Amino acid sequence: MNLQTIVDAAPSFLWTDGSDTTGLAMTARLFLLSVVPGMALAVLMAIGQVYGPRSLSLLIRCVTWFFRGTPLYLQLMLIYYGLSQFDVVLLGWQNDQPFWLLFRDATFCATLALVLNTSAYVAELLAGMMATFSRQEWIAGEAFGMSKWQIIRRLVLPATLRRGIPALNNEMVFLLHATSLASTVTLLDITGVARAFYAATYSPFIPFLMAAALYLVCTFMLIFLFSRAERRWLAFLRRS
Repeated sequence: MNLQTIVDAAPSFLWTDGSDTTGLAMTARLFLLSVVPGMALAVLMAIGQVYGPRSLSLLIRCVTWFFRGTPLYLQLMLIYYGLSQFDVVLLGWQNDQPFWLLFRDATFCATLALVLNTSAYVAELLAGMMATFSRQEWIAGEAFGMSKWQIIRRLVLPATLRRGIPALNNEMVFLLHATSLASTVTLLDITGVARAFYAATYSPFIPFLMAAALYLVCTFMLIFLFSRAERRWLAFLRRS
Protein backbone atom coordinates (compact mmCIF):
# COMPACT_ATOMS: atom_id res chain seq x y z
CA MET A 1 0.00 0.00 0.00
CA ASN A 2 1.30 3.44 -0.94
CA LEU A 3 0.54 6.76 0.71
CA GLN A 4 -2.31 7.54 -1.68
CA THR A 5 -4.00 4.24 -0.85
CA ILE A 6 -3.80 5.05 2.85
CA VAL A 7 -5.30 8.51 2.25
CA ASP A 8 -8.10 6.98 0.20
CA ALA A 9 -8.76 4.44 2.96
CA ALA A 10 -9.00 7.04 5.74
CA PRO A 11 -12.72 7.95 5.23
CA SER A 12 -13.71 4.27 5.40
CA PHE A 13 -11.75 3.82 8.62
CA LEU A 14 -13.36 6.91 10.15
CA TRP A 15 -16.99 7.27 9.08
CA THR A 16 -18.18 5.94 5.68
CA ASP A 17 -17.26 4.08 2.53
CA GLY A 18 -19.53 6.35 0.50
CA SER A 19 -22.70 4.31 0.89
CA ASP A 20 -22.93 3.24 4.52
CA THR A 21 -21.57 3.94 8.00
CA THR A 22 -18.22 2.21 8.52
CA GLY A 23 -15.06 2.22 10.59
CA LEU A 24 -14.87 4.32 13.73
CA ALA A 25 -18.45 5.58 13.35
CA MET A 26 -19.79 2.01 13.23
CA THR A 27 -17.67 0.97 16.22
CA ALA A 28 -18.93 3.99 18.18
CA ARG A 29 -22.52 3.17 17.22
CA LEU A 30 -22.19 -0.42 18.42
CA PHE A 31 -20.54 0.67 21.65
CA LEU A 32 -23.12 3.33 22.48
CA LEU A 33 -26.06 1.10 21.54
CA SER A 34 -24.68 -1.62 23.83
CA VAL A 35 -23.40 0.25 26.86
CA VAL A 36 -26.64 1.88 28.05
CA PRO A 37 -29.00 -1.13 27.86
CA GLY A 38 -26.14 -3.41 28.96
CA MET A 39 -25.55 -1.39 32.12
CA ALA A 40 -29.28 -1.05 32.84
CA LEU A 41 -29.81 -4.80 32.45
CA ALA A 42 -26.74 -5.51 34.60
CA VAL A 43 -28.07 -3.35 37.44
CA LEU A 44 -31.45 -5.10 37.37
CA MET A 45 -29.82 -8.53 37.26
CA ALA A 46 -27.49 -7.67 40.15
CA ILE A 47 -30.37 -6.44 42.31
CA GLY A 48 -32.43 -9.50 41.47
CA GLN A 49 -29.53 -11.81 42.23
CA VAL A 50 -28.73 -10.29 45.62
CA TYR A 51 -32.11 -9.08 46.90
CA GLY A 52 -34.65 -11.01 44.83
CA PRO A 53 -36.34 -14.32 45.69
CA ARG A 54 -34.23 -17.46 45.57
CA SER A 55 -35.77 -18.72 42.33
CA LEU A 56 -35.02 -15.44 40.55
CA SER A 57 -31.49 -15.35 41.93
CA LEU A 58 -30.85 -18.89 40.68
CA LEU A 59 -32.22 -18.05 37.23
CA ILE A 60 -30.00 -14.96 36.95
CA ARG A 61 -26.97 -16.97 38.05
CA CYS A 62 -27.67 -19.52 35.31
CA VAL A 63 -27.96 -16.78 32.70
CA THR A 64 -24.74 -15.07 33.76
CA TRP A 65 -23.00 -18.46 33.96
CA PHE A 66 -23.91 -19.20 30.35
CA PHE A 67 -22.84 -15.84 28.93
CA ARG A 68 -19.65 -15.73 30.99
CA GLY A 69 -18.84 -19.35 30.25
CA THR A 70 -19.11 -19.23 26.45
CA PRO A 71 -17.17 -17.07 23.97
CA LEU A 72 -18.85 -13.93 22.70
CA TYR A 73 -18.10 -15.07 19.15
CA LEU A 74 -20.26 -18.19 19.61
CA GLN A 75 -23.05 -16.13 21.17
CA LEU A 76 -23.02 -13.82 18.18
CA MET A 77 -23.11 -16.77 15.78
CA LEU A 78 -26.05 -18.32 17.66
CA ILE A 79 -28.03 -15.08 17.53
CA TYR A 80 -27.25 -14.03 13.95
CA TYR A 81 -27.12 -17.42 12.23
CA GLY A 82 -28.56 -19.91 14.70
CA LEU A 83 -31.98 -18.37 15.35
CA SER A 84 -32.81 -18.41 11.64
CA GLN A 85 -33.02 -22.23 11.86
CA PHE A 86 -36.22 -22.09 13.92
CA ASP A 87 -39.62 -22.10 12.25
CA VAL A 88 -40.99 -19.32 14.45
CA VAL A 89 -38.25 -17.00 13.15
CA LEU A 90 -38.65 -18.04 9.53
CA LEU A 91 -42.42 -17.61 9.70
CA GLY A 92 -41.94 -14.21 11.32
CA TRP A 93 -39.72 -13.15 8.43
CA GLN A 94 -42.20 -14.44 5.85
CA ASN A 95 -45.07 -12.59 7.54
CA ASP A 96 -43.00 -9.39 7.92
CA GLN A 97 -43.46 -9.36 11.69
CA PRO A 98 -41.42 -6.38 12.98
CA PHE A 99 -39.94 -8.21 15.99
CA TRP A 100 -38.52 -11.16 14.04
CA LEU A 101 -37.34 -8.94 11.20
CA LEU A 102 -34.92 -7.39 13.69
CA PHE A 103 -32.95 -10.65 13.65
CA ARG A 104 -32.17 -10.11 9.97
CA ASP A 105 -30.34 -6.91 10.86
CA ALA A 106 -26.66 -7.46 11.61
CA THR A 107 -26.42 -4.32 13.75
CA PHE A 108 -29.28 -5.46 15.99
CA CYS A 109 -27.86 -8.98 16.38
CA ALA A 110 -24.37 -7.70 17.17
CA THR A 111 -25.77 -5.19 19.66
CA LEU A 112 -27.94 -7.84 21.33
CA ALA A 113 -24.96 -10.17 21.75
CA LEU A 114 -22.84 -7.37 23.20
CA VAL A 115 -25.60 -6.29 25.58
CA LEU A 116 -26.19 -9.80 26.92
CA ASN A 117 -22.50 -10.58 27.27
CA THR A 118 -21.61 -7.28 28.95
CA SER A 119 -24.60 -7.36 31.29
CA ALA A 120 -23.60 -10.84 32.51
CA TYR A 121 -20.08 -9.75 33.47
CA VAL A 122 -21.14 -6.42 34.96
CA ALA A 123 -24.03 -8.02 36.87
CA GLU A 124 -21.66 -10.40 38.64
CA LEU A 125 -19.34 -7.49 39.42
CA LEU A 126 -22.13 -5.35 40.89
CA ALA A 127 -23.72 -8.27 42.73
CA GLY A 128 -20.46 -8.95 44.54
CA MET A 129 -20.27 -5.33 45.66
CA MET A 130 -23.92 -5.25 46.71
CA ALA A 131 -23.49 -8.41 48.77
CA THR A 132 -20.74 -6.72 50.80
CA PHE A 133 -22.67 -3.49 51.40
CA SER A 134 -22.10 -2.24 54.93
CA ARG A 135 -24.66 -3.57 57.40
CA GLN A 136 -24.31 -0.42 59.47
CA GLU A 137 -25.38 1.74 56.53
CA TRP A 138 -28.35 -0.54 55.92
CA ILE A 139 -29.43 -0.23 59.56
CA ALA A 140 -29.00 3.54 59.32
CA GLY A 141 -31.38 3.58 56.36
CA GLU A 142 -33.92 1.58 58.29
CA ALA A 143 -33.56 4.01 61.19
CA PHE A 144 -34.63 6.80 58.83
CA GLY A 145 -37.76 4.83 57.97
CA MET A 146 -36.68 3.66 54.52
CA SER A 147 -38.14 0.52 53.03
CA LYS A 148 -35.96 -2.26 51.60
CA TRP A 149 -36.25 -0.95 48.04
CA GLN A 150 -35.67 2.64 49.10
CA ILE A 151 -32.42 1.58 50.79
CA ILE A 152 -31.37 -0.26 47.63
CA ARG A 153 -32.22 2.69 45.41
CA ARG A 154 -30.89 5.48 47.60
CA LEU A 155 -27.94 3.85 49.38
CA VAL A 156 -26.83 0.52 47.93
CA LEU A 157 -27.01 1.32 44.23
CA PRO A 158 -25.25 4.74 44.34
CA ALA A 159 -22.50 3.37 46.60
CA THR A 160 -22.02 0.31 44.38
CA LEU A 161 -21.78 2.29 41.16
CA ARG A 162 -19.36 4.81 42.66
CA ARG A 163 -17.05 2.21 44.16
CA GLY A 164 -17.27 0.11 41.02
CA ILE A 165 -15.93 2.80 38.68
CA PRO A 166 -12.38 1.32 38.39
CA ALA A 167 -13.73 -2.14 37.59
CA LEU A 168 -16.38 -0.76 35.23
CA ASN A 169 -13.59 1.03 33.39
CA ASN A 170 -12.09 -2.33 32.48
CA GLU A 171 -15.45 -3.74 31.45
CA MET A 172 -16.10 -0.81 29.12
CA VAL A 173 -12.68 -1.26 27.52
CA PHE A 174 -13.47 -4.94 27.02
CA LEU A 175 -16.80 -3.97 25.45
CA LEU A 176 -15.06 -1.58 23.06
CA HIS A 177 -12.65 -4.30 21.98
CA ALA A 178 -15.49 -6.83 21.72
CA THR A 179 -17.17 -4.72 19.04
CA SER A 180 -14.43 -5.93 16.68
CA LEU A 181 -16.32 -9.24 16.43
CA ALA A 182 -19.11 -7.43 14.59
CA SER A 183 -17.00 -7.75 11.45
CA THR A 184 -17.83 -11.48 11.45
CA VAL A 185 -21.49 -10.69 10.70
CA THR A 186 -20.82 -8.42 7.71
CA LEU A 187 -20.57 -5.13 9.63
CA LEU A 188 -17.74 -2.84 8.54
CA ASP A 189 -16.52 -1.56 11.87
CA ILE A 190 -12.85 -0.67 12.33
CA THR A 191 -11.76 -4.31 12.13
CA GLY A 192 -14.14 -4.99 9.26
CA VAL A 193 -12.68 -2.15 7.21
CA ALA A 194 -9.16 -3.39 7.92
CA ARG A 195 -10.11 -6.88 6.76
CA ALA A 196 -11.72 -5.49 3.62
CA PHE A 197 -8.62 -3.50 2.68
CA TYR A 198 -6.44 -6.50 3.43
CA ALA A 199 -8.55 -8.61 1.07
CA ALA A 200 -8.31 -5.93 -1.63
CA THR A 201 -4.59 -5.15 -1.33
CA TYR A 202 -3.10 -8.37 0.17
CA SER A 203 -1.15 -6.11 2.51
CA PRO A 204 -2.10 -6.88 6.12
CA PHE A 205 0.33 -4.65 8.02
CA ILE A 206 -0.89 -1.13 7.21
CA PRO A 207 -4.68 -1.76 7.45
CA PHE A 208 -4.43 -3.57 10.78
CA LEU A 209 -1.92 -1.05 12.08
CA MET A 210 -4.40 1.74 11.29
CA ALA A 211 -7.13 -0.24 13.06
CA ALA A 212 -4.89 -0.77 16.09
CA ALA A 213 -4.14 2.96 16.23
CA LEU A 214 -7.86 3.82 16.24
CA TYR A 215 -8.57 1.30 19.01
CA LEU A 216 -5.69 2.73 21.05
CA VAL A 217 -7.10 6.25 20.73
CA CYS A 218 -10.60 5.11 21.72
CA THR A 219 -9.25 3.10 24.66
CA PHE A 220 -7.23 6.07 25.88
CA MET A 221 -10.32 8.29 25.73
CA LEU A 222 -12.36 5.77 27.74
CA ILE A 223 -9.66 5.42 30.37
CA PHE A 224 -9.31 9.21 30.56
CA LEU A 225 -13.06 9.72 31.05
CA PHE A 226 -13.27 7.07 33.75
CA SER A 227 -10.21 8.45 35.51
CA ARG A 228 -11.91 11.87 35.63
CA ALA A 229 -15.09 10.26 36.97
CA GLU A 230 -13.08 8.31 39.54
CA ARG A 231 -11.27 11.46 40.65
CA ARG A 232 -14.57 13.27 41.09
CA TRP A 233 -16.88 10.64 42.61
CA LEU A 234 -14.31 8.73 44.67
CA ALA A 235 -12.55 11.77 46.12
CA PHE A 236 -13.84 10.85 49.59
CA LEU A 237 -11.72 7.68 49.49
CA ARG A 238 -8.45 9.51 48.91
CA ARG A 239 -6.30 10.21 51.88
CA SER A 240 -6.19 13.82 52.92
